[in-house]
Amino acid sequence: MIPAARANDIHEKVVSIRNLRYSYEGRIQALVEVNIDIRAGEFVAIVGGNGSGKTTLAKAMIGLLKPATGSVTVAGKRTSASTVAELARVIGYAYQNPDHQLFCATVQEEVAFGPTNLGFAPADVARKVEHAIESMNLEAIRKEQPLSLSLGDRRKVSLASVIAMDPRILVLDEPTTGLDADDIEDLMSSIDALNAEGRTIMLITHDMRLVADYARRVVVMGSGRILLDCDPKGAFYDLQVLKSSSLEPPTVAILAHRLSALGVRKDVLTPDELVMQLFRGGDFL
Repeated sequence: MIPAARANDIHEKVVSIRNLRYSYEGRIQALVEVNIDIRAGEFVAIVGGNGSGKTTLAKAMIGLLKPATGSVTVAGKRTSASTVAELARVIGYAYQNPDHQLFCATVQEEVAFGPTNLGFAPADVARKVEHAIESMNLEAIRKEQPLSLSLGDRRKVSLASVIAMDPRILVLDEPTTGLDADDIEDLMSSIDALNAEGRTIMLITHDMRLVADYARRVVVMGSGRILLDCDPKGAFYDLQVLKSSSLEPPTVAILAHRLSALGVRKDVLTPDELVMQLFRGGDFL
């Protein structure tokens, strides 16, 4: 387990991207002049509709896609000069479809596969596996066959298999797709706890409710470009930017905007905030 981020580490750039371009089959522009820095310990939501470039950006960060032009540096390593296995020691990626990651006979074997293949000593593998299983609350199903589990549990197993490799940075691609409300809350609470440990979280999502509840920074993407990079309140203040990236704002944000003429702030994130605004504004209750 990594230690909590130290105060003098919090400004360290763990991901630095400069002038990044990437095209599929040489003609479909997926990323256009992307520039961004991610710092140690951040919880960043990368949001955008289908085709906005967010998953392509994630795959560029983990080295699956090499830059056509520009550069991607992760924990001091240039991805263009590093293998995916080398980068996996510092940045982990959980696929949108967990079934693309699961193939072992038991949950415990699945979680142990990554650190074993990275060459950690057996005692270290055992320690990392236990921490990952505990982090995702998998103790009761550690001997089960992963592909026989519910979607929520399969997602937790796929994430645990990444955590066990002990990366400083976690990139999670739409981890809540297809889950019910209870499973989402359970999974996101576990992810939030990983961030509290000091890990850098990059959450790729189109669900702006998750952004409001968990993210501390929001990067809005559209047509392969970064349209906005700010805190969540800034993202909800201008709904046109979200709509331009085919994102549906939460109902509470839409309502806050409609009530703004009555004094409600446009950057309301949660129902509780909206209620407080309404009570404070007594004149329009």
